[in-house]
Amino acid sequence: MKTLILGMGNPILSDDGVGVWVARSLKHRLEAGETTVMESSMAGLNLIEALEGFERAIIIDAIQTGRGEVGRVYRLEPEAFDDMKHSKTPHGVDFTSALGLGSRLGLSLPRQITIFAIEVEDVNTFGEGCTPQVERMIPVVVDMVIQELDG
Repeated sequence: MKTLILGMGNPILSDDGVGVWVARSLKHRLEAGETTVMESSMAGLNLIEALEGFERAIIIDAIQTGRGEVGRVYRLEPEAFDDMKHSKTPHGVDFTSALGLGSRLGLSLPRQITIFAIEVEDVNTFGEGCTPQVERMIPVVVDMVIQELDG
């Protein structure tokens, strides 16, 4: 199955880059084949362009729920974001709306999308590394993604 692993975030904004750091670790662990590993700071409508042509996608990104423990990993499906539909985001268009638009435009988007969201502490400080609690979760999430691929 043609799969995209997409590590999201900005690697120079502390914990915001956790998805990118996971993707970079995965590149070293996975063999070439039907799995493509990419890094991106895109969101909204730009995200559907990256997803186009893949049958399955695994997205890794930072999340701040305001009530979760830093380092907690959430395994989510796109439907988890339905309550946020049409909410304003700094990226312009929310994830659910972007997927809906892509479908209405007839784009070939993944039938299966899994999101690994890591609860983070600091997404505002310039720095090329994560806070210690988030840093410790990078190899854990790498293993979770590999298990997802094998499952």
